[in-house]
Amino acid sequence: MNKRAADAELYDLYDEYCHGAMQRREFLRRAAALGAVAGLAGCGGKPEALLPDYAKCVTVAFTDARIKARYVDYESPGGNGPMRGYLVAPAKLEGKTGAVLVVHENRGLNPYVKDVARRVAVEGFLAFAPDALAPLGGYPGNDDDGKVMQRTLDREKIHADMLGGAEVVQNHQSSNGRLGVTGFCFGGGVSNHLAVEMGASLKAAAPFYGGAPDLARAGEIRARVLVHYAENDPRVNASKADYEAALKGAGVDFETFVYPGTRHGFHNNSTPRYDHAAATLAWQRTIDLFKATLA
Repeated sequence: MNKRAADAELYDLYDEYCHGAMQRREFLRRAAALGAVAGLAGCGGKPEALLPDYAKCVTVAFTDARIKARYVDYESPGGNGPMRGYLVAPAKLEGKTGAVLVVHENRGLNPYVKDVARRVAVEGFLAFAPDALAPLGGYPGNDDDGKVMQRTLDREKIHADMLGGAEVVQNHQSSNGRLGVTGFCFGGGVSNHLAVEMGASLKAAAPFYGGAPDLARAGEIRARVLVHYAENDPRVNASKADYEAALKGAGVDFETFVYPGTRHGFHNNSTPRYDHAAATLAWQRTIDLFKATLA
C-alpha cells in the first residue's frame, strides 16, 4: 500500500470509528498499523493524535468579555426527557437580535460545539446549543462515552428535543423571533430536518455535511438553505444529488458548496481533519446567510 492510499484509509478508519460501534482501543490498534505506512498523515507518528484535542478548538473563551454564556433547562414534551442547553448572548446587546440554534455531532455537547455557539454570539446573534445527552446526565466529558450514550436515545425524540430548543431561543426575550440553524454531521442532518419541520418559522439553515431530510417534504421548506459538503465524504454525499433535485423542484432558495480536498468534519478544528481555508470560508458564508436573513 502506498502512502496516499494509507492516508485515505486512515481517515476512513477514523470516520468509521466516529460513526460506528468501533471501540477506542480497536481504532488505535488499527490506526497504528496503518500509520506505519501513512506516517499518520502528519500527526506526529501517534494514532492518538487523530483524536479530538479540545484545547485546540477554543477560538472564543468562555470568559470572553464580548459574550455572556449560561446554561438553560427546558422541558421537552415528546422528547427523550428534561433538556439543557448552552445559551450565549452578545454582552452588549441593545434591543433584540436574530437567534441561532447550534446542533452538535453524534456525541453530545462537546467543547468544540460550545465554542461554535460562542462564535455565533460574537457575530451579534443569540446562540443556543442544546445537549441531546441531557436526559442521561449530559455530555460525559469524552466523545467515546458520548457517542455510546447518544446511540441509546431515540432519534425522533432527539429531533423533538432540538425542536424544543429552537423554540426556546426563538421565543427568548432577547430574540427578534427570526431563527436560523446550523449543525455538524448528526447536527447537519437535524438542521435539514428542522428546515422541513419548522416551515416558515425557520428563516435560514446552514447544515455542515449532514444527511438529507425526507425529500418528499422538501416543498415544506421556507428557509434559505445553504449546504456545506466535504469533497471526500461518500457516506453523506450519497444523498447530495437527490437532495439538490428535491430542493430545486420545490422552488427552495438554496445553495450547495463542495470544498475541494476536504473530508467529513473539516470544520472541526479539534482534529486533523480540520481544513482551515475551507472551514473559514464555509463559516463566513454561514454568518453572511444569518446576517441576510435574521436581521
